[in-house]
Amino acid sequence: MRLPAHIVSDPNPVYKAKHAKSRDFCSGYTKMRTKLTMPGHLIDVPSLKALLNSSACRLVDCRSDLLDPDKGRADYLAGHLPGAVHADMDKDLASEVMPETGRHPLPEVDIFCRTLESWGIGNETHVVAYDSGNGALAVRLWWMLKWLGHDHVSVLNGGLAAWSAAGEALETTAPTWAPAEFSGSADDSMVATTEEIVSALTSGKEINLIDARDEGRFRGDFEPIDTVAGRIPGARNFPLSRNLTEDGYWRSAQELEAIWAEFQGAESDRSTIVMCGSGVTACHLIMSAALAGQELPRLYVGSWSEWIRDKNRPVATGDQADSGSGRLRV
Repeated sequence: MRLPAHIVSDPNPVYKAKHAKSRDFCSGYTKMRTKLTMPGHLIDVPSLKALLNSSACRLVDCRSDLLDPDKGRADYLAGHLPGAVHADMDKDLASEVMPETGRHPLPEVDIFCRTLESWGIGNETHVVAYDSGNGALAVRLWWMLKWLGHDHVSVLNGGLAAWSAAGEALETTAPTWAPAEFSGSADDSMVATTEEIVSALTSGKEINLIDARDEGRFRGDFEPIDTVAGRIPGARNFPLSRNLTEDGYWRSAQELEAIWAEFQGAESDRSTIVMCGSGVTACHLIMSAALAGQELPRLYVGSWSEWIRDKNRPVATGDQADSGSGRLRV
């Protein structure tokens, strides 16, 4: 995909005055889709303020509550970054849940492209996704745009909390952007399936499966969302909180590189698959790997909520020995 040398002007008269200046922000991006470098994946508040002067920037508020479907929209209307649209996790960033799927299956490509267009996002638009703070939800949109081949996307480091802490204002009205044109093609090589993992379990094939849920859910000590507690046998636990500092900001590229090197160990040369409860927060590990300069793991979109759809699929809990192997083998 060719990256633009500069930002084009915005035809939307509503925000034309605010976005009069153009700016080249793409020089740090790489054209590779399998291994990405740090510039561009994260953006801080001062850099975002400068970028908002650009005509081809769109902010997307990804706040959501898995236990309260209406809360994300309500929080957005109570106050959001200037010019931001809201992405509904269940309706915009996922398709309808079916009996065999997890809680957040990917939408059809054409439908998602039309959604992006309705937000004023085109192929040359730089998208900045944010949530309340730690990026656990915003990374789903970041990954989905990468999945479609759109490299102009960043996550706001620290999210809305960082914006507010800097003393920046919020808006309470939803903006109306002129529709854009967006075309994308899904890269299926970025996705892992339940069938693939079942095949590994039954055939003895070794794969490196990493679970981003917190330790208690991974062990099966409790399960607040899904109907069955536990994990896929052979998976290892990498809670997404490892990617963050105590105040909720992303760790540096150097820190993340060291964390991944220590965690992967002998598995560092093996293709990695990441999962979580429903294919949302696992994207945090993919972005972490990108920031660390690692080859991107594949996303098991269905994740735990799809795995447990079939009661015959194996489940591990507690301190079973297989949980530390990092390899699926029976």
